[in-house]
Amino acid sequence: MTETPGQVPAARTGVQIQQAHRTFFHAMPKVELHCHLLGAVRHDTFVALAEKSNAPLDRAEIDGFYTRGEKPVGVLRVLRALDEHLLTSPDDLHRIAYEYLADAAAYNVRYSEFFWNPTGTVRTSGIPYAKAQDAIVAAIRDAERDHGIVGRLIPSIDREADPSEAVEMVEWMRTHRADEVIGIGIDYRENDRPPELFWKAYRNARLAGFKTTAHAGEFGMPWTNVETAVELLKCDRIDHGYTIVDAPDFARECAERGIVFTVVPTNSYYLRTLTPERWAKDHPIRRMPGLGLKIHPNTDDPTLHKVNPAQAWELMFSHFGFSLGDLREFMHNGLDGAWIDDSTRREWHRSFAVDFDVARSALTRSLAG
Repeated sequence: MTETPGQVPAARTGVQIQQAHRTFFHAMPKVELHCHLLGAVRHDTFVALAEKSNAPLDRAEIDGFYTRGEKPVGVLRVLRALDEHLLTSPDDLHRIAYEYLADAAAYNVRYSEFFWNPTGTVRTSGIPYAKAQDAIVAAIRDAERDHGIVGRLIPSIDREADPSEAVEMVEWMRTHRADEVIGIGIDYRENDRPPELFWKAYRNARLAGFKTTAHAGEFGMPWTNVETAVELLKCDRIDHGYTIVDAPDFARECAERGIVFTVVPTNSYYLRTLTPERWAKDHPIRRMPGLGLKIHPNTDDPTLHKVNPAQAWELMFSHFGFSLGDLREFMHNGLDGAWIDDSTRREWHRSFAVDFDVARSALTRSLAG
């Protein structure tokens, strides 16, 4: 995908996006529930870390990591390169976490739960878990002080590693508890790594009082992966989950339970596998609300997807055909899915609604003028 959403090869809804729309999408209050720390590293920071560590990566290769064409490749190679070559100290983790939260706050993201894969940090980067977590938690506190954004950390299982390492990750979390570390996730390639392999880590996390989520149904993998994440792993919410549209009855069960699905309009799989003319029209995201599912849009890997939080919401309007009223509902879905206390949830439902409506009224006046 290129830098601005309007240039994404996709079917249009007939809405002509104006600067007033972009002002609205910037101003509307947001939570972010699906973002990967290593997918949010600034380009300049990547270069600086490479120079500091004398990484065997030239500038052209680094620039290629941040190039997203009409048929984008995945970001896994970038994430592995960070673990292998660039992250050499806890200060590096503090830097990228602080910068991510500062960047998100600039787009009126008020609360973010973001993923970090400890296995790569510990095994490949050689940074002990406790020191790595402490650095990220310090960045969360510093960003809240400096930018007003509330951040929470979700250590995430590397599903390409052995399931025993996922169990070990949960034990690290249990041993080194911090208020800002609130649950677990699982990501990386879903192919041939079904969620049931990691049942023990999820059981242990629940017993330790952590919340749970999982990437499932992301790369065209069977909808049964979503079912396993819900029924066996007992996930509180689902990341992606697109293939659930192939099982309408189960989708309605999830809808009745109020499970929130954190969707990603810039997901690489559908940009690769659907034609530019059909990409937005045929994307499963379009069908999910019609099944009663509670969806909430996110950036996933913002710097590598070349999308910011305002653009993610704009795509839902400009390309996926959802109305501003739909987006208001999706905003509330994010608050329902956030791992916050009920008192905060009630207050944010009220204040977010007020601020959304103020921004929408400003948009209406601007378009009318």
